[in-house]
Amino acid sequence: MSYGQGHRGGYGQGGYGQQGGHGQQGGHGQQGGYGQQGGRPSVAAPGCPPGVDPTVFGWFQAVDEDRSGKITAAELRQALINNNMKHFNPETCRLMIGMFDNDKDGTIDINEFANLWSYIQQWRQCFDRFDQDRSGNIDSNELHTALTTFGYRLSADFCTMIVRTFDKTSMNSIDFDYFIQVCVTLHTLTDSFRKKDTNQTGRINLRYEEFLEMVLDNSINIV
Repeated sequence: MSYGQGHRGGYGQGGYGQQGGHGQQGGHGQQGGYGQQGGRPSVAAPGCPPGVDPTVFGWFQAVDEDRSGKITAAELRQALINNNMKHFNPETCRLMIGMFDNDKDGTIDINEFANLWSYIQQWRQCFDRFDQDRSGNIDSNELHTALTTFGYRLSADFCTMIVRTFDKTSMNSIDFDYFIQVCVTLHTLTDSFRKKDTNQTGRINLRYEEFLEMVLDNSINIV
């Protein structure tokens, strides 16, 4: 099995897509992907924890419908929209909850939510940067440019296959939520590949069962 062109850069630069990655608030479209619960909260409710942005706390309270102090993937989905005004897909919401759920109880608290909110802001600017025609989605050429910028050495044909796989609207492009899912999935799988590529050649030898273990382990971790 091989990735890239036998080049360390084929792995992606610095594991792009982790917390604290590229970008700041901004970009066109809905800020941070939020756009439900009556719009952006104008005043944070009392009780905002120290160190938490009052606006983020306002979003958290708006999303926490059962007032449990925790947010599930289903609750998160109600607050996240794409440029086409459709809610994020459930898989991406579960993926992001899993990434920031430190105690692995299937929910996130206000501090974990604050980290997630910042993460989405960063991805929004990244998405806007590569949405060159300002269509509100990413086509295969734009995805190829993005992944090349991140350091991955993948062919244009492979990027076309990715878009075909994640395109749920038959528009030959992917929305913001699927862009996040693609990049995080690619990062996770690449990390697993790297662990087996001890010589950093871009090639590994696997038994069939080892291959299945690697794929299934990552399928569980990223969904």
